Amino acid sequence: MKNHYFFFSIILLGLIVACSAKKNNLNPPLKQPNILFLFADDQRYNTINALGNSEIITPNLDQLVHRGTAFTNAYIFGAMNGAVCAPSRAMLLTGRSVFKVEPYHGNPLTMPDTLLPRTLANNGYQTFHTGKWHNGKKAFQSAFDDGAKIFFGGMFDQYAVPTFEYQRDGNYIDSLRTVKNIHSSQLYADAAIDFIQGVNTEKPFLLNVAFQAPHDPRDVHQKYIDLYDSERITLPPNFKPEHPFDNGELDIRDEWLAGYPRTPEEVKANIIAYYAMITHMDEQIGRILQALEGKGLRENTIIVFSADNGLAVGQHGLMGKQNLYEHSIKVPLVFQGPNIPVNQKIEHLTCLIDIYPTLCDLTDAQKPGLLEGSSLLPALKGETIVPRTSMIYAYKSNQRALRKGDYKLIKYMVNNQRQNQLFNVEADPWETKNLYEEEAYRAIVTSMEQVIQTELTSWGDKAILTADEWGIEVLPRWIHKVSQQTIDWLRGLAERERELRGF
Repeated sequence: MKNHYFFFSIILLGLIVACSAKKNNLNPPLKQPNILFLFADDQRYNTINALGNSEIITPNLDQLVHRGTAFTNAYIFGAMNGAVCAPSRAMLLTGRSVFKVEPYHGNPLTMPDTLLPRTLANNGYQTFHTGKWHNGKKAFQSAFDDGAKIFFGGMFDQYAVPTFEYQRDGNYIDSLRTVKNIHSSQLYADAAIDFIQGVNTEKPFLLNVAFQAPHDPRDVHQKYIDLYDSERITLPPNFKPEHPFDNGELDIRDEWLAGYPRTPEEVKANIIAYYAMITHMDEQIGRILQALEGKGLRENTIIVFSADNGLAVGQHGLMGKQNLYEHSIKVPLVFQGPNIPVNQKIEHLTCLIDIYPTLCDLTDAQKPGLLEGSSLLPALKGETIVPRTSMIYAYKSNQRALRKGDYKLIKYMVNNQRQNQLFNVEADPWETKNLYEEEAYRAIVTSMEQVIQTELTSWGDKAILTADEWGIEVLPRWIHKVSQQTIDWLRGLAERERELRGF
């Protein structure tokens, strides 16, 4: 009888092991998640319908927001260069602040840090890039192992972008460039879809799609323009015919896209073109997401959507991003994917440099030691954390700002002349009322002026805000450092855009 029990136990144990093995075969553990990084160019924070802008058409970005988590107070640090996108992208790639980017303009990026794509590659990821790369060819080659339709530059005619295919030897000579008569957003989406359809699914991947939209030239098919009715587009509450004072960078390419003084009609026309570019890009993002779905990869892919900076488009009398107002330093930031909460909005102060450590934590990749950003994983997991209580911002040698609590202090130093602004960005998100000189806010001003110097110094800024010219090298205005040939070419593009808008 004992023998019968012994043999029965052996058979039962065998059945349990077999069933367990079968169950594991049917439900294999998920491997490291893939990453799809969608990066827009010049798209400010309030240009997604699902995040509160009912005038813009963005169904695919809306889907990401509803299926993921949006950080609604995400910022860039600013820039030490008029082409804000280059240092902004450098900060994203290195996880370090604007004061640590080398060189300060970020193009070409020469600092020795391990760039985010390379860190992921070192942890088993295949890395692929398509689209804009504004940080130099050597930095690109050190970051990615593959790519297609790579644009080394800041801006170009949207229908004639000169791009390269990936060169294993890193020799991107001009004769290898090709031009296709396809809008840049579609060109890059096509390359991304080709990658997805042919990807080796044995290894996780990072697919980096860096759009040029909605950066100017805002040339897009008329059918997207026709989606918007100027009668239904509202003028921003902070519209001004001109900026009230010299901020140190008023004569720059971005500002040539509308006449002086700004008019409501021309600003509305620019808003429509800006929105149309975003809607067209949104459509291309939808195609990429559909390709992921078709390949069965969506459920195990972390999708990140963000932008390198915002844009004024008529706010405060400005058209560009060479300033520290909310419209230029605040960007969208959305995460969607496995184990990321659905339809959640987080108001913590965050920064683009936080993306690097966050993706490392989401993928269990080993982080390099020089990162200055903070991982957003605890916030994504719903843990109780101590969020940032302040952030600092800088533009070249003439603008500095501090966000602390509900308030933002902006300080200017132009030709050794000072200007100051204080806004309650919680109560006045459009920054329409300068409170700096009001007696009721004197204590807040005093406190923030003490904090801003401490914060700037802690991040590595050399500026001493009480000194003449802040005690730092005065960086030349953009128009004083570019060639006349470049100025003529850019003015031509700006004039063509104004003609497209009927001005």
